[in-house]
Amino acid sequence: MSYFKDIPPIQYEGPASDNEFAYRHYDPNEVVMGKRMEDHLRLAVAYWHSLAYEGGDPFGGRTFERPWYGDDMAAARAKADAAFDMFGVLNVPFFCFHDADVRPEGDSFAESRRNLEEICDVFADKMQQTGTKLLWGTANMFTHRRWMAGAATNPDPEIFAYAAATVKACMDVTHRLGGENYVLWGGREGYESLLNTDLTREAEQAGAFLTKVVDYKHKIGFKGTILIEPKPQEPSKHQYDFDVGTIYGFLKRFGLENEVKLNIEQGHAILAGHSFEHELALAGSLGLLGSIDMNRNDYQSGWDTDQFPNNVPEVALAYYEVLRAGGFTTGGTNFDARVRRQSLDPEDLVLSHVGAIDICARGLKAAAAMLENGGLEKMRAERYAGWDSEASQAMLKSESLDQIAARVEETNLNPQPRSGRQERLENWVSRFV
Repeated sequence: MSYFKDIPPIQYEGPASDNEFAYRHYDPNEVVMGKRMEDHLRLAVAYWHSLAYEGGDPFGGRTFERPWYGDDMAAARAKADAAFDMFGVLNVPFFCFHDADVRPEGDSFAESRRNLEEICDVFADKMQQTGTKLLWGTANMFTHRRWMAGAATNPDPEIFAYAAATVKACMDVTHRLGGENYVLWGGREGYESLLNTDLTREAEQAGAFLTKVVDYKHKIGFKGTILIEPKPQEPSKHQYDFDVGTIYGFLKRFGLENEVKLNIEQGHAILAGHSFEHELALAGSLGLLGSIDMNRNDYQSGWDTDQFPNNVPEVALAYYEVLRAGGFTTGGTNFDARVRRQSLDPEDLVLSHVGAIDICARGLKAAAAMLENGGLEKMRAERYAGWDSEASQAMLKSESLDQIAARVEETNLNPQPRSGRQERLENWVSRFV
């Protein structure tokens, strides 16, 4: 019997609905900027937070009692049954998973791989039956104690080898299931202390590892996108995939900037001292925007709390940058978020997603309205209009420093500052959100 048996499928009922088990703003078939809303957002449920999280925190253990908890294949199959029931209730097109979310750890690597492949068979059948697709797969190389000093950047070459085999197995499964991306998140790719760390060696190892991943993608004919997910800290004190700018430098260093894009998470952007829209805008300007993990942090806490989004203005500015960059291709909106450890009921698990999906729908529509109006882009263009002149472009591209200096003196140039109009722009955005 389904864990979600008492919860009806969630349907769109419009803003006036008082049914909490309904979408008020997410209408999959609503056309926004010439595209169905479902095709814009490409929503995905995260297997780890929704099915594998047990409600623990650093000060206490499990609070949830889910019927699929266990460390054998029977529990893994029961978890898969519950997962696809939930995907159906929510009517979302995609899901995402880590290998360790979906299969038990074996006594050997070969047994773990066989367990993963067996669950892959289960997923393949369920995906065919339901039409649910895989947005991306990834490998958990941070939880088990073997990863305590990293995976690709580990000082032990045997751990590097184990990591390579782990990623190969997970890429194979992702490819077989028609996954549209493969994600690498280096939770332990960093350091706790510089006293025992060789930064040069670890960077070279990380570059070699990612190059092998890209080579293997092409070898097996995987058409999806390889994504790296930035995060500055947690669990490592300092992680090498700190933020968008850091990863861009890393990709350029190893000649991979045309092979890899980014999966950007709201909570991770905040931990790096940025806003979500900053990271998205920078990725868009660099041609690296691939996919997003949608969540939020508690701004009174100093760590990654992975809460569901509830702030329409923040989400609208995020989707504005996604739309400005051309929208998602292989990427989408994955809810890398979990219910609070006191939220024990099946209804909590479903309603957390319902509310978040409606927030994303509202944010997307506001972002599209802003972009279609064109006011922000017009005001931005006006601010830089002086650079469009032939003389300004010549200065930028061909004049030398001494030529520019001579012209400043000859023309008695005395420029005056101009207003950045920030408050006017903020007021303009507020009209839409």
